[in-house]
Amino acid sequence: MTDLRQDPDRQVLGRWHRLDVTVRDLPLALGLAGAAFVPALREYGTQVGELPARPLDGWALVVIGLECLPLAVRRRWPAVCIALVSLGFAIGQVQGYHSFAGNALGIALISTGAHLERRRRLVAVVLSVGYVGLAVALDRLTDAERVDEYLTFYLAMALAWGVGAWLRSTRSAEAERRLRVAADTRAAERTRIARELHDVVTHHVTAMVVQAEAARYLTAAPERLDETLTAVTDTGRRAIGDLRHLLDVLDPGHDGAVRTPPDGGLQVLVEQTRQAGQPVELTEVGAPAEAAGSAERTAHRVVQESLTNALKHAHGSPTAVSVHYDDREITVEVSTDGPGAPTSAPAGARAGSRGVPAGSGRGLAGLRERVTTLGGTFDARRRDDGGFVVLARIPTGSRS
Repeated sequence: MTDLRQDPDRQVLGRWHRLDVTVRDLPLALGLAGAAFVPALREYGTQVGELPARPLDGWALVVIGLECLPLAVRRRWPAVCIALVSLGFAIGQVQGYHSFAGNALGIALISTGAHLERRRRLVAVVLSVGYVGLAVALDRLTDAERVDEYLTFYLAMALAWGVGAWLRSTRSAEAERRLRVAADTRAAERTRIARELHDVVTHHVTAMVVQAEAARYLTAAPERLDETLTAVTDTGRRAIGDLRHLLDVLDPGHDGAVRTPPDGGLQVLVEQTRQAGQPVELTEVGAPAEAAGSAERTAHRVVQESLTNALKHAHGSPTAVSVHYDDREITVEVSTDGPGAPTSAPAGARAGSRGVPAGSGRGLAGLRERVTTLGGTFDARRRDDGGFVVLARIPTGSRS
């Protein structure tokens, strides 16, 4: 029932905000003008000097109109608003038309301080000079020296302007903050897309390049050549499938669902790497926690990037993948023996050979950021025996 009541209210509020700003400010102007004719509110007006109040007559209608109606354009044309309101206020004070409408001057000053875009200092100087002229005229009409009260009123009006200026600066700071947040969000999204593209494309393409390079040396063995080309085809199909999934996730109309882990999990990932000529041994201990979605995806990416690097820089060297699941974290260790491919491997498939993509450094840096974002630790270093090891500990977010 609450939602049913809130929806109409939100619709009405939305329609109100879609109206022109002048239409939205008009009720304030008309309400203040109407309040000027309420006898009980007449004593709550703004008065400068000691001129006695005159009864409201036809000319008073003109004065009240000048004081109140320009408030309808206080945000669209703030300079016009303050000029007309000030003129009406001055005439009302000199003629003794003291009413609740005099309070419109303070509202106009706040609005001008908040919404006036250009020539702010000029408008402030003109208003100050005009007030000095009004004070001199009232002093001569009443023949009473009230410099302190004139100065107090001026400071009060300056305070109203200052409140508007503060609102303006606050609004400007908030707009700048939103722009920075939007820019940071776009940058983070671009980084995320770059990571996903790197993870998806690099692994598959590296495997395909290594397999294609090896196929050059299998022309004398049709069975092995056919097997290698079939592996290239399968890898290409997986790449296309993963890219389609990534594009679906990036589609604004996508429901945001992400496969956890990507189709096939680590077994398929390891088998694909084996087909590319990399001997890989996989050890999995335990099972992922139910709440380990992000951690499990990150663990998969750590293994994927580590195997890609092994294909690039240590093709043919034995690689061990160990993944340990528990309730609190996932521990991933990928260790590769030796700095490169053994001498028996085809020359075109060795690390650093022609056709094998060179490392950009984006992969390990991206993995480190992924893991540390989840509160984990990441380490990638060369071992004393010349091998390479990647170790990641990724919290699952479970407190059990």
